[in-house]
Amino acid sequence: MRRFLCAALFVACGGAAFGTAAADAPFNWRLPHGFPRPRVPADNPMSTEKVALGRHLFYDTRLSRNGRQACATCHEQVRAFTDGRAHALGSTGEEHPRSAMSLVNVAYASVLTWANPMMTSLEEQALVPMFGEHPVELGLEKPGTALLARLRTVPEYQRSFPAAFSGATDPFTIRNVTRAIAAFERTIISGRSPYDRYHFERQDDAISAEAKRGEQLFFSAPLSCFRCHNGFTFSGAADFEGRREGGPPEFHNDGFANLASGLLDVTKRPEDFGKFKAPTLRNVAVTAPYMHDGSVATLAAVLDGYAAGGRDQRNKSELIHGFPLTSDQKHDLIAFLQTLTDEELLHDPEFANPWLRQGQEVR
Repeated sequence: MRRFLCAALFVACGGAAFGTAAADAPFNWRLPHGFPRPRVPADNPMSTEKVALGRHLFYDTRLSRNGRQACATCHEQVRAFTDGRAHALGSTGEEHPRSAMSLVNVAYASVLTWANPMMTSLEEQALVPMFGEHPVELGLEKPGTALLARLRTVPEYQRSFPAAFSGATDPFTIRNVTRAIAAFERTIISGRSPYDRYHFERQDDAISAEAKRGEQLFFSAPLSCFRCHNGFTFSGAADFEGRREGGPPEFHNDGFANLASGLLDVTKRPEDFGKFKAPTLRNVAVTAPYMHDGSVATLAAVLDGYAAGGRDQRNKSELIHGFPLTSDQKHDLIAFLQTLTDEELLHDPEFANPWLRQGQEVR
């Protein structure tokens, strides 16, 4: 089984050998076993100082219109950087049509957000929650001069912006804000779960017999869950340093579309109705509720829905055809999915709120 899985991961990731990236990079990625080095834009190289700045910005409520929300409000560490809500809530109180996606392993995402094939840059994506109006998220006003004025007054930033962008005449720019946030987000890498210890560290007792049976179901017909949730990220096609050119990112209508138009919103093509990117299944046990709209409360209900072939048949992917599933098999599948929970990531102090000191917020 391990041999089959490693071969499947190799093919799904474009055939590149993991660990072939140059070893002399100045930034220490702390990569888990079996993980390649993320691809980083040439104009935003990684640095410890930039990541530290991005972490402070990620948790800073100054980045919202109401002064009470931050990136971390919708992306909580203990929930694998989701928020536990069916629909995210913006700074004006507006409820969003979709749930907040996990930021875990976002460094490897070939395309970002639920259904936008044009969104491929973390730096550009950060502008959407900051300044977007449909829907309003953080609710900042363009061009961001008021935000920059606030940041300039903060002693922490008076030190950390020049440290992160030492060559800049004025390091306080919106571009540098998004570059720092993107750098921090690229470090949120999850690969220390029981599943990883079992496969990559050869700890045979890291997962239960039930989970091992569930894994076999996951990777076999007729379930074929891996057809959409593949590779080491358990999502769609991954991108990383040294990867050979692959095909376009995949979007699927999984039969749970309801009234959501999905990819159609961007492409305007009727055949794209209800298509969304397959989210990562890493840490899926802590990211309920599920689906793009948070309409399914539990993993058991998700499996029941797929076994039934989905609930909406319009434009449904041919991969979604239903399958027989006994209660024991469902139990085993859930046991397997639970082995993807990376407790170290969920509680790693390097990803925690840096503004907190001994339980109190320090500004």
